[in-house]
Amino acid sequence: MEVVVTGIGLVSALGMLQTSWQRLIAGESGIRLLQPFRELPPRPLALIGKTPMYPGIASRTTQDTSAADLTTLTQLVVTEAIADAGLVLPLPDAGVAIGSSRAHQASWEQLARQLQEDSLMSGAHWLDTLPHMVAIASARTIGSTGPVLAPMAACATGLWAIAQGFHLIQTGQCQRAIAGAVEAPVTPLTLAGFTRMGALAATGAYPFDKNREGLVLGEGAAVLVLESATVARRRGAPIYGRVLGFGFTNDGYHANVPELGGKMAIGAVKQCLERSGLETADIDYIHAHGTSTRLNDQNEAKLIQYLFPQGVPVSSTKGATGHCLGASGALGVAFCLMALQEQLLPPCVGLKAPEFDLDLLMAPRRCQVRRVLCLSFGFGGQNGEIVLGK
Repeated sequence: MEVVVTGIGLVSALGMLQTSWQRLIAGESGIRLLQPFRELPPRPLALIGKTPMYPGIASRTTQDTSAADLTTLTQLVVTEAIADAGLVLPLPDAGVAIGSSRAHQASWEQLARQLQEDSLMSGAHWLDTLPHMVAIASARTIGSTGPVLAPMAACATGLWAIAQGFHLIQTGQCQRAIAGAVEAPVTPLTLAGFTRMGALAATGAYPFDKNREGLVLGEGAAVLVLESATVARRRGAPIYGRVLGFGFTNDGYHANVPELGGKMAIGAVKQCLERSGLETADIDYIHAHGTSTRLNDQNEAKLIQYLFPQGVPVSSTKGATGHCLGASGALGVAFCLMALQEQLLPPCVGLKAPEFDLDLLMAPRRCQVRRVLCLSFGFGGQNGEIVLGK
């Protein structure tokens, strides 16, 4: 069964979908040097507003941002995606696959602080902060009584959620699904953890650059409306593109170090292409994971060089949006769909001095774009790939 995308809801440090795309194409970055927590030094961060979505941070004004917490952020992108698809609520038969690698971690950190201070947790009941409640809240937003999935696969979460939504439709469990991921990872614990690992950049994100320093944490969310092509065409819905196939493997190697040689990552790409009925020569653009860390960019570049020796245009958008962890793949898919629609490839923002022999996009490129490959790699050796087509 052919599965198409009829709606996109996205918010990043660059803005909503159209604004994010326009600023991305213009080579702009939403990364700024900030110190949101007094106990931690300043760091480059990519925030949706002026302050992180973290309890205890001064409340934002409507001029600052479109979302004040993870639940509001989720409702925002789900509502935008539904409106973009031209659908009217409720959608009782729609499936839901919304993931997050951190979910409501910020609320749990705040709860721990309050317990230390012997005070009670304020705000939402703690049950509303369980990891799967982002997906449940999405189902409530659209009035769905269909299947609800809440995948969590580190930085491959967004792709895994979209693949699960795709699978719900392909297997006939539903004719329509909303799928994607949300992330608000700028918390003291997350910053301290990545700092301890030596993974955070000091000045900015420069994917595949000789002088790259590490990743920059970013807030963001992206949700797609997936439909069977028959249902979408019957109602005359505009179509961004098709989901052609996916591939997922696990290294089974280390908690936070990619497998040397990338055997299982290569296997995921091959699996994805085989399921899509494609060869490597059929891919016109690769949206790389491109975290700007030493190991990821090096291993990913070797993977692309090995599988695509003919050369394929490559870029990472994390130099503009920061690394939105679990939501990063969902944002990547949204940008891939915009590239298909506009026939325009986004640049690798932040890249000045390429280290690798790849066709890295230093500027936007207009060309024929028929099929694109989106890559995600996560802690624990998670390898995720999705192919999209016109």
